[in-house]
Amino acid sequence: MEKDNKQLPQGGRPEKLNPRKHRYVFRLNEEENAKFLSLYEQSGMAYKARFIISVLFNKEIKTVKIDKTAIDFYTKLTELNAQFRKIGVNYNQIVKILYRHFSEKKAGAYLFKLEEQTKKLVALSEEIKQITQNFEQKHLKN
Repeated sequence: MEKDNKQLPQGGRPEKLNPRKHRYVFRLNEEENAKFLSLYEQSGMAYKARFIISVLFNKEIKTVKIDKTAIDFYTKLTELNAQFRKIGVNYNQIVKILYRHFSEKKAGAYLFKLEEQTKKLVALSEEIKQITQNFEQKHLKN
């Protein structure tokens, strides 16, 4: 029996169309490795090899930086706005109750005190707006 020059299929995994056959190895010291890992984590890529290839061939690297202070600031600001809304609702209820249960003169005296506190609240609101604008200018530049 003669052997054919053809190879018989041997089974196994099918060959890739564009296999990656070439391998390069490089070594990093502790400082370089820490920097590499930091950049890799910021990229959000799933594989270190793909990250290295994208850096080598100048492909776009996605980095996402989450500023915890900005998130905390936004959360607190949202809570303050909710508190101002609650104060406004309570203010309207208090005025109605004062005129319903007290004489006009006594209700006017209480409303004067309420008005003074409201002026302080407005001043505080203006200060919060100014702080917010300063924060946006310094930290949320687009």
